[in-house]
Amino acid sequence: MQKTTKNRQKQILGAWGEDQAAKYLISRGFAIVARNHRTPEGEIDLIALKDGQLVFVEVKTRANLQSGYPEESVTETKLEHMLSAAEYYLESHPEYADDWRVDVIAVTGVLNSQNPQIEWFENAT
Repeated sequence: MQKTTKNRQKQILGAWGEDQAAKYLISRGFAIVARNHRTPEGEIDLIALKDGQLVFVEVKTRANLQSGYPEESVTETKLEHMLSAAEYYLESHPEYADDWRVDVIAVTGVLNSQNPQIEWFENAT
């Protein structure tokens, strides 16, 4: 029972972190095209668009740094899955095939805090 509650808390924190990352991108002129987009290659947390460039974003969230920085949990294997998922998405959106990238956004903060720390890693692959 306790493990289920802990998993649910992680899901809630993760969703909050994705909300924060989306707001962060919007404040920088991006439009959010999709959230939690599922492909056979894996899920893409956010797909954003600015000036004709499509950005596939992996969001990692931590309440604190006891387990390390959020971005440290993005492994080479995860990045490979992100690339595969992005390529799958681009098959049905060829208009973006020449201008896209994969980014990582790390969010650190307590659930519903007003000022989470956000680190943005562009071109993470």
